[in-house]
Amino acid sequence: MSFLDLRHKIFVIFGLANKKSVACAIGRLLVEEGAEVIHVVRSAARRQTALKLFPDCRAFVCDVEDEDNIVRVRDEIDNYLAGRRLAGIVHSIAFANYSEGLKPFHATLKRDFLQAVDISCFSLIAISNHFKELLAPQASVLTISISTTRMAAENYGYMAPIKAALESALCFLAKSFAAFSEVRFNAVCPGLLKTSASAGIPGYVDSYLFAEQAILRKRGLKTAEAANLAAFLLSARASGINAQCLVVDAGMAVNYFDRDIVARVNQHPAEL
Repeated sequence: MSFLDLRHKIFVIFGLANKKSVACAIGRLLVEEGAEVIHVVRSAARRQTALKLFPDCRAFVCDVEDEDNIVRVRDEIDNYLAGRRLAGIVHSIAFANYSEGLKPFHATLKRDFLQAVDISCFSLIAISNHFKELLAPQASVLTISISTTRMAAENYGYMAPIKAALESALCFLAKSFAAFSEVRFNAVCPGLLKTSASAGIPGYVDSYLFAEQAILRKRGLKTAEAANLAAFLLSARASGINAQCLVVDAGMAVNYFDRDIVARVNQHPAEL
């Protein structure tokens, strides 16, 4: 038996987009550990991607912006499970509409902000509510946040406040579910990763290159490292961890005043 003991356990993963997705890395690790993985993706095209990447796994379609879709896919998965229960759910969903370009935070459009809250945050609440009867009594629900919601990175737009709402929501979910179960709610909070979603953020490459220098080991964080933490939190080995946001950033948060970075900045102040 492996340390994580995930063999034959069933997990639903929401949010796979392609092979670079955090959801993909988590799914691969769970499969390697002998778990059964069910993917839920946004579109029919992504379902084909999921089936190509995970030919032995089931894949369902659900656009979480419409809550009726969450109810429908719950019923479809319930029929497939035929009485079996889920050991966990992974919520790896985020969306922000920057179609009109990146604006100063104070100029954020209401409709864009509320849509991002709906898809990136409320979807966790809705999924948890509608799937609660399918969860085992000691299941684990996991979401993906960011390493800090307190760093006002201009090129991240309004998503940090959305992630802050997501992190708060998981605490309230943990509390409300405690009335009838031991289901745990936690978040993996990675530093900067090389994903297709991050590639769409203006200036992200520059931020990633800076992160490589600020990280203690001088190497960027790998998506697999975030997935490793996710697999642990999904396992019964993490039974004592609940309502937590666990940062995986390879020590970047303690190293903003790295002497080499400070020296380079002071040598070229005009570039700031």
